[in-house]
Amino acid sequence: MSGRQRITVLGATGSIGRSTLDVVARHPDRYEVHALTGHSRLSDLLTLCEQHRPKLAVVATAADAGEFAQRLRDAGLATDVLHGEEGLCEVSRASEVDAVMAAIVGAAGLPPTLAAVRAGKKVLLANKEALVMSGGLFMQAVRDSGAVLLPIDSEHNAIFQCLPGNYAQGLAQVGVRRILLTASGGPFRETPLAELATVTPEQACAHPNWSMGRKISVDSATMANKGLELIEACWLFDARPSQVEVVVHPQSVIHSLVDYVDGSVLAQLGNPDMRTPIANALAWPERIDSGVAPLDLFAVARLDFQAPDEQRFPCLRLARQAAEAGGSAPATLNAANEVAVAAFLERRIRYTEIASMIEAVLGESPAGPLENLDAVFAADTSARHLAGQWLTRWGR
Repeated sequence: MSGRQRITVLGATGSIGRSTLDVVARHPDRYEVHALTGHSRLSDLLTLCEQHRPKLAVVATAADAGEFAQRLRDAGLATDVLHGEEGLCEVSRASEVDAVMAAIVGAAGLPPTLAAVRAGKKVLLANKEALVMSGGLFMQAVRDSGAVLLPIDSEHNAIFQCLPGNYAQGLAQVGVRRILLTASGGPFRETPLAELATVTPEQACAHPNWSMGRKISVDSATMANKGLELIEACWLFDARPSQVEVVVHPQSVIHSLVDYVDGSVLAQLGNPDMRTPIANALAWPERIDSGVAPLDLFAVARLDFQAPDEQRFPCLRLARQAAEAGGSAPATLNAANEVAVAAFLERRIRYTEIASMIEAVLGESPAGPLENLDAVFAADTSARHLAGQWLTRWGR
């Protein structure tokens, strides 16, 4: 490598952002931080700025920017402060930046992630919603700009590692029969169905294997997350929904598998730590130390697999239906899920009503074509409006 790669981390205060900065700090000869962004956790962002001394920081509002700039000055830092969506896009497409970690959760991550893609950056995609929402438009932008798109979700990174380098020719052409997307099953894999209506946000956020934010933890519990990952896998690897199978694997040691026509099945294994896929993507096509402990198969002792129960995980069924419908359906699914999960975390709806709301919104939103980003955001806005109407109907 010639010189150090300059990195922008979108969503620096979240779990993926922090894990990224941990890996970056282990290799000061290879990487330097250009920009860090955070939404509302300004104290956490200040600490990260003190540790990594970025050129730029981005916060949510102009008022936050003024306050944060003063806190930076008080700390003796020369970091400049931007704000809002335009600030996020600016640090994503900046000419000085080599790579962008796209780790903003939800639809809010689409504009800056797409800005990085259009600027031809190396994009480390942890924001699956960006690709789920805009699908073909996003992948066309990757092709047009020559951006390098590397998946960070542990499952998609595992698939990436198990596919041959020429997989873009088409899965059938490189001998791939199917993709096996693993799922832990979350905290309610064995909970009696009758008890699911009364589970709390705290219980839903207590993932047995992974340390994640509240929204993605709930998505993991409902398997909406796995449904979004199914859609993401179809776009990343040019697969049909029928070529992607979800397998419940409680130990979270096998992160996904690729099944070949000759009977070979390749799997990527590792401890459940997001620093592994982050390090893989940061250094690709090389390998670097991630700080993750070696996998001890003797301690793991066993690997279990089972088919997902769609009665227990209706969000997975709804996501597959949206993937098959195509067009605006995945954007509608994602928006309805974001509203539903937020309402559950606010204790306005029951856990089991998350899927009910998504299904209701999908039922009222026929899938239409997505010819441009305006159509993507229109589908997103419409789905959020419908979800809000359902909350009103339910008296929530």
